Amino acid sequence: MNHTGPDRQTLRRQVLERRRSQSPEEQEEKSRRIMENLLSLPETDQAETIFAYVNFRDEVRTTGFIDRCLAMGKVVSVPLTIVRPPGLLAVRITDPAGDLTPGYCGIPEPLPELAVRQSVDPAAIDLVLVPGSVFDSRGGRLGYGGGFYDRFLCHQAPRAKRIGLAYELQVVDRVPVEPHDQLMDMVVTEKRILTCRS
Repeated sequence: MNHTGPDRQTLRRQVLERRRSQSPEEQEEKSRRIMENLLSLPETDQAETIFAYVNFRDEVRTTGFIDRCLAMGKVVSVPLTIVRPPGLLAVRITDPAGDLTPGYCGIPEPLPELAVRQSVDPAAIDLVLVPGSVFDSRGGRLGYGGGFYDRFLCHQAPRAKRIGLAYELQVVDRVPVEPHDQLMDMVVTEKRILTCRS
């Protein structure tokens, strides 16, 4: 594929630096607007089983959305990272304050004992909230380099709607995607909702 512009590593680094440069107040306000946009979608309303990342560092914040979905009676699962072989387990949570603990790389993850009794069949997931470093309007996405979500979406939850959450500053004209990269159905920012795949 012909791509002019920075390579994947450079692009990821540049955009993550921009994301990090926002004040906590900016992140909070933009995340609130992103969650309002997300909650306005019929896809969110109709989803019964949701797989949502738990925000870490300067990612778009998802904790308020998780609380809202739990209050609405939806089944909410979050990722537990398996390092070898690399993968994600979907684990149901009902009480974020009590069910989460720092896990892989310090990311809030479900307590390992919950994985045994509260694992969710990925085939039952209706909606996946996907974190990332860079997105484009065609649904292209760069993650953080581990490929965890690409594998999960491709092999475990292929029928789920994939919604990337991003600050507007993370959206570029074109992400240099590779064959293994999974495309998003939608990307939601504080300014707009991009519909990417029909």
